[in-house]
Amino acid sequence: MTLPAWASHAPAGYACPFCELVTGASPFSAENLCAPGDLLYRDELVSVLIACDGFGDHEGHAMVIPTAHLESLYDLPDDVNAAIAVMSRLVALAMKAAWRPQGTSVRQHNEPAGNQHVWHYHLHVFPRWEDDNLYRQLRHRVPVDVRALKAAELGAALRGVLLAEGRDASGVVAG
Repeated sequence: MTLPAWASHAPAGYACPFCELVTGASPFSAENLCAPGDLLYRDELVSVLIACDGFGDHEGHAMVIPTAHLESLYDLPDDVNAAIAVMSRLVALAMKAAWRPQGTSVRQHNEPAGNQHVWHYHLHVFPRWEDDNLYRQLRHRVPVDVRALKAAELGAALRGVLLAEGRDASGVVAG
């Protein structure tokens, strides 16, 4: 079987906001909505950041991304895909410890028709509460100071989860 070809959707000269955040670029490009305090974890395969957008009352959800620039699910090597899956579980556990949600949800988008708008793979991890109407809320920008606080809270909880599972916590950069 021949796999279907797909084309990158990133425009020429695309300044990837997630790559700028992960590499510590300074200054960020004008279009970048990330702030340095958004990053809470980084290792050679994956990084975790607090999203700059919230939905309704939600002002603290995380995104697990490949540390290297990979545009979509179609690009992920198996080891990176596996690391993202493991980290999404650890982030969900950290959310349970930090914010005490009643549940969690994950979602991911590919290509414009799939509602992807940043051309770097990212898996959203949301804390959830009963009747929170997450998917029926309008998106809004979360203030930088609120995101930094959420990153510190979640980073501290993620460190605890990693250590409780006997894992290396040296990648935690917030909290």
